Amino acid sequence: QVQFVESGGGLVQAGGSLRLSCAASSRTFSMSPMGWFRQAPGKEREFVAGLSWNGGSTLYADSVKGRFAISRDSAKNTVFLQMNSLKPDDTAVYYCAGRRPPYRLGDDVFSDPHSYDYWGQGTQVTVSS
Repeated sequence: QVQFVESGGGLVQAGGSLRLSCAASSRTFSMSPMGWFRQAPGKEREFVAGLSWNGGSTLYADSVKGRFAISRDSAKNTVFLQMNSLKPDDTAVYYCAGRRPPYRLGDDVFSDPHSYDYWGQGTQVTVSS
């Protein structure tokens, strides 16, 4: 069963913005560290951004620092990725991911995809030059 559903992808020009959403299927993930990853054609899956269970700690790939922002709304059981100043190199399928319980209720943030157990099916982001 799908655990996360991503939305908000689309076609944008370089320099534009998109806001991706990741809706969790269960309140179980309200206390899970969450991450965003992307995979472009011919490239390996790449960490983009992560945040702790309460949103207090974040982590970003160097390639997106200053341009992307990850956040969560626990009441809505949704994680967001705000993407600004988009570049053609940002073109990829974007996935959100969460961890299985139990959770350590600290400020852990994970960039390793193997630290996550459940994934959405992805949303396509295409940035034209």
